[in-house]
Amino acid sequence: MKRFFQKLGPGLLFAGAAIGVSHLVQSTRAGADFGFGLIWALLLIHLVKYPFFQYGPRYASATGESLLEGYQKLGNGVLALYGLITFLTMFTIQAAVTIVTAGIATSLFGDFISVKIWTIVILSICFILLNIGKYRFLDVMMKIIIITLTFTTLVATVMAINTSNDPLTFTQILPKGSLEITFLIAFMGWMPAPLDVSVWHSLWTTEKQKISVEKRNPKTALLDFNIGYLGTIILGVSFVALGALIMYPTGNSFSNSAGTFSVQLIEMYTQSLGQWAYVIIGIAAFTTMFSTTLTTLDASPRSMHKTTELLFKKTFERGYLIWSLILISGTLSIYFFFLSDMGTLIKTATVLSFLTAPFYAVVNYILISSKHTPTAWHPSKLMHLMSCFGIVFLIGFSVWYLTLL
Repeated sequence: MKRFFQKLGPGLLFAGAAIGVSHLVQSTRAGADFGFGLIWALLLIHLVKYPFFQYGPRYASATGESLLEGYQKLGNGVLALYGLITFLTMFTIQAAVTIVTAGIATSLFGDFISVKIWTIVILSICFILLNIGKYRFLDVMMKIIIITLTFTTLVATVMAINTSNDPLTFTQILPKGSLEITFLIAFMGWMPAPLDVSVWHSLWTTEKQKISVEKRNPKTALLDFNIGYLGTIILGVSFVALGALIMYPTGNSFSNSAGTFSVQLIEMYTQSLGQWAYVIIGIAAFTTMFSTTLTTLDASPRSMHKTTELLFKKTFERGYLIWSLILISGTLSIYFFFLSDMGTLIKTATVLSFLTAPFYAVVNYILISSKHTPTAWHPSKLMHLMSCFGIVFLIGFSVWYLTLL
């Protein structure tokens, strides 16, 4: 069992990055506003995105390279476009996940420190942990967080089912009107995560190979990924269920303020489940968002550092540190001077992620099917079909959304 857990790593980092705003905020809100009516969207988008996420660890373990080296083999223009997209979106994404984490910290540890101060504190803690412990620390830390998160969330879900007096209805709903459709796009944009996380996963896979005693083969990497991916599905359904069972019957809606949202979230659960649940829900919520803040603060600088090294064909020894400081500075600037409203930040970040998803889908599919990937690890016929369906779906949905603006 110990040996099995040692082999796990990048898949759990993927789960840690994925299970955050998409689950705690968007999934709970989906349950609160639509009951179980959007379960179809949650399951469908997991199916649509699965091949493109899977191609990250598949390519990395088969070649020993991250997707970024693969993008460069397709042309420097592809890699440069990735770098541009990442640079334009990473600050908003980091701000969105950090503000939610700060809001929950305020509710859990007391409001004697404001959300803004908590934002600075959390980013500072993550920065110190990542630059002292590097990947090995992240690997161990995420295993602890994911186990804690899974246990507390499942306990809360079981208790909510047992205490609910309302009949369960699973009628599926297709949102209507621009506001509901925008929420649907935002919900699917980060469910289970933005597609650029496939690049992060490939980077973590190559890092895992550096510290592993045994060489990680593609089968091990894919098992690790599938465990993490299954976890995002189970917890996504759990958070929808919590919103549907506890909040949907009340008719209440969430605030767009991070502090108020967090109070609503925790108090709603404790009112229905009992005061005993405060600690469980609080720990589940905080670990969810802290894991996302930690992994995004690691992954964006790691990917930008690698991208600049490949494009300029130079080694930047302090590149990771510099990009980390750039990301923190940009994140705080957005929060303090431009957007401090949690709802607007999340909507902006999630919609941007959905609209950029076709780029990652197409490029990942071309790369994994090309001569740059060993033939033995090319996609199966089923994966080819899933990939083509996913690309058509993501492009079609993006065009549909843009026509509604």
